[in-house]
Order: sequence, then structure tokens, then C-alpha cells
Amino acid sequence: MKAITLAEYGGPEQMTWAEVSDPEPGPGEVLLDVVASAVNRADLLQVQGNYPVPPGASDILGLECSGRIAALGDGVTGWNVGDEVCALLAGGGYAQKVVVPAVQLLPIPDGVSIEDAGGLPEVACTVRSNVFMEGRLAAGETFLIQGGSSGIGTHAIQVAKAFGARVAATAGTPDRLQFCRDLGADIAIDYHDDVAEELKKATDGRGADVILDNMGAKGLANNLSALARDGRLMIIGMQGGVKAELNIGALLAKRGHISAMGLRGRPVTGPNSKAEIVEQVREQVWPLFGSGSVRPVVHERFSMADAADAHRRLADGGVVGKLLLLNPDA
Repeated sequence: MKAITLAEYGGPEQMTWAEVSDPEPGPGEVLLDVVASAVNRADLLQVQGNYPVPPGASDILGLECSGRIAALGDGVTGWNVGDEVCALLAGGGYAQKVVVPAVQLLPIPDGVSIEDAGGLPEVACTVRSNVFMEGRLAAGETFLIQGGSSGIGTHAIQVAKAFGARVAATAGTPDRLQFCRDLGADIAIDYHDDVAEELKKATDGRGADVILDNMGAKGLANNLSALARDGRLMIIGMQGGVKAELNIGALLAKRGHISAMGLRGRPVTGPNSKAEIVEQVREQVWPLFGSGSVRPVVHERFSMADAADAHRRLADGGVVGKLLLLNPDA
């Protein structure tokens, strides 16, 4: 098969569409013929050498995909060869074939094409695990998504709104702010402004019950200021750095909760595992696609062979939603 390989760590220029060995499914795994994958910020970090591959995972890029089941490993039940699925991956999505634990498979949601489904598992599992399972967002609460026009953001706005939250989103330009409103955001804030102050104005001084943030260090102080009493700050990225000063007194005064949680390195099964998250996504989120409450947001599609161009596009900024990579031979 062909896959994106790295000559060495660096930039997109190190990425090549080349022949590699076909993977084979082990017990409890399935082999997929990949139709589509998607570009995530973590992929850019991996190319740079800043996102180590978990032990036992494929060193091929790609944390999600869609495709058709080509073979079943021993012990796999509930799925058949030929089924159209999408999957959460620990790696391997930028390829014509990939092996994945069967518990990380999802059916294609109703009303979604198999291509567009290739950009759903990572965002859906990230939002479900952080915002709802750990962040405990409830109907009537205020939810702030930092970076509302991103792949995570466009999904999070829709899902939080569908579950009855009051949604606030940040973006950097008027057109992206309007896009967030069109997706359902009740409050849209330019992130060049003081987000905490603008949010307080819009919530009668209360702030956000749950914040989902991908900036990390750079946004810590403002996020703490934006938290409501008993609020939960969920950090899922480090685009703004890894080290910051934390005012513990302010956190204590708000009875605040800060959590930093990854997805890729979680165990496949057991408590707080990928299997548990995937099952919740299937039960709680997938029906929202069928009802029309949630839809995929795709900015642009690239041939998987041109994945380097997709990486440059994401790095340049201004992407609204997801960038898909399509297997040219699917």
C-alpha cells in the first residue's frame, strides 16, 4: 500500500507518498481500506518531532479515518467485511490501509457521506470526553469554546447547543465570528479583545461554567478570569505555550477545576478509555447527525498524496472546520 512517510522530522517538505508494508489485523482488530482521513494540529506537531507516537501505535500520521472493513481479526464480532465505518486512531490514517481496534470503530452517521465522516471521530471523541464526560456540561450552563471556527470548535458549538447549553465562541475575524453564530453560538467574541471581560458583559458577570481551550499557557490567566464559580477549564492543546503562572488564590475563590486531557495516549479499553468514549459518541452524539442538529464542517479536500499541502494550509491559518485527505485510489 501507499502511505505518507517522513524522511526526517521537520516540515511538510519531509512528507512523501510512498510504498510501505500492508498492516495485518491482530486479535480484536480490523483492517480498513481507507477512504478519507483528516488533518489535526497533532499531525503538524508529529511532523516537527514534538508529538511522540504512543508505544505500539503506527508511526504513520493520522488520528482518524473513514473507510470499509477489509478483514476481521480473531474475536471481532458485530462488524462485517464491507461495512462502511469511521474510526478513532492512535496513528496510521494517512494511508490506503490501516489497522484499528474494533472498539474504536463507529458506523457512518446518518446523513453524512463516507468522505466527510473521515473528519469526525477525533473531534467528536475530544468534545465528548472533555466537555461532557469530564467537564460535565449541563443544559442551561454557559460553555465557552476558544477557537470556535476550528475543527474542534465547529463541532463543539453544535453539540453543546444541541444539549441545551448557552454557547459562547471566540474567533479572530468578523466572517469567522458570523460563522460561529450561524452554527448556533449565542455569543461570539473576537479573541483579540479581552475575552473574559466581554463574556462577563454578556452573562451578567457570571462567566463560563465550562471552557474548552487549545492555547494552553497563553490563555490560562484570561480563562481563569472567564470561569464562573464552580467552573471547569478543560485544556486540550498547547498552541500558546506550555508554561504559565497560575493564581491559585483566584482558582480557590471560584472553586474552579482545571483539567488537561489528551486522547491519543488513553488505553483502548477499561475506565476512561477510548472504547468508553467511542461508545458514548455513538449513543449520544451520532443521533444528532441524523436529526440534522449537527453537521460536518469541511473547509477543503486534498488528495492524500498531497498531504503536505494540507499541512501548509492548516499552518497558514484561517481554516474553518476540517481539512480532509482523500485516498486517491479509494
